[in-house]
Amino acid sequence: MDEVFAKFMGEDSAQVPALLKEDGEPYKVAILIPTINNADELDIVLERLSKQSYPHFEIVISDSKSKDHTKDVCKKYGATWIDDSSRNRADACNFALRQMDHDLVLFTDDDTIPPLDWVEKLVRWFENPEVGAVGGPNFAPDEDPFGAKCADVAFCTKFMTAGTRYGAQPKGDLVPITHNPGVNCAHRMANLREVDFFEPGCIGAEDVVLDAKIQRNGHKLFIDPSNVMPHRRRRPFKPYMKQMRNYGYTRMVANKRWPEIATWSHTAIGFFPPLVVISLLAFVYGALTGGMDNEYWLTLSGEWGISRIAFHGIGGLMALYVGICWLGAAIGTSPHRSIGTVFLAPLFVFLAQWAYGQGVIKAWREIRKTGGKAGVGNQIDDRNRTA
Repeated sequence: MDEVFAKFMGEDSAQVPALLKEDGEPYKVAILIPTINNADELDIVLERLSKQSYPHFEIVISDSKSKDHTKDVCKKYGATWIDDSSRNRADACNFALRQMDHDLVLFTDDDTIPPLDWVEKLVRWFENPEVGAVGGPNFAPDEDPFGAKCADVAFCTKFMTAGTRYGAQPKGDLVPITHNPGVNCAHRMANLREVDFFEPGCIGAEDVVLDAKIQRNGHKLFIDPSNVMPHRRRRPFKPYMKQMRNYGYTRMVANKRWPEIATWSHTAIGFFPPLVVISLLAFVYGALTGGMDNEYWLTLSGEWGISRIAFHGIGGLMALYVGICWLGAAIGTSPHRSIGTVFLAPLFVFLAQWAYGQGVIKAWREIRKTGGKAGVGNQIDDRNRTA
């Protein structure tokens, strides 16, 4: 790896001077990308990384036995390719990290479009010794289709997303935070070694658990709101729904193993699907038993029986839900807000909450049978990982 690092340290192509440690030596920086069977999108990532304003880094690819031309893409850009047999992102990263001797490690995914100053804007903050890790928000790239942009608006909707970090953009240049998504973050290697890297076998929320471990050891995490990473969103509807179900499932089993990362919203969303079913049944019951067909249809006078309460009450809650979604989308952080995406926000928020809730319910069932072991094993994502 030292030869590849020296290549990236070449002064002839430098645009920004290397960040120096207290002893005057430059920080050894690496970008670690776990991948599986996604060579074409990885090519885009590496092409962008080859043009960074801060060129003093090595690219390390942890490849979980891809069957496409991933290795050729890595060779094309001079990236270090590691043949990995892991079946989840946590283990794939750990396999590579244990072979690396860098000072700073940046993480991203194989489906991003890194800005040309992405590395520079992350690395600069480590001049401050209090910065243990730093990250930034991520949004759908402009190249994404309309449906993916609708998903992005839903992810970044205020009120309805229960604290998602995807589009977090607090005010300030460098702001304390409890978690940065693994698609856009950087860590001190010393801190990663101190906590023994990612939780072994973790099939999801591995970045959340890592940040919890690092903070438990007294290190501070920050977010640079200006350092945005374009990250492709899943398209509607099957990939989008599958992703949300996986998020709900993996987050709940991670919460079981690491209770300190759990919040009330992760549990509450599990009640969303059954409440929706009960509400729809009540609405239909009210409609069929006269709740909408009586002399008081347009008035507030008269007796409010069960039928009328069921129909008008549930209908009112539906309208309130849609209204909150519209407002939250309109004032959310996604750069893809438009009349069309905001109008469809209630649909995408509903689908996300429904699918996430399904994942939570699945986790509840498995946790009762296996305890926290439900959170260990093969990665659950859109691509098959093979050994």
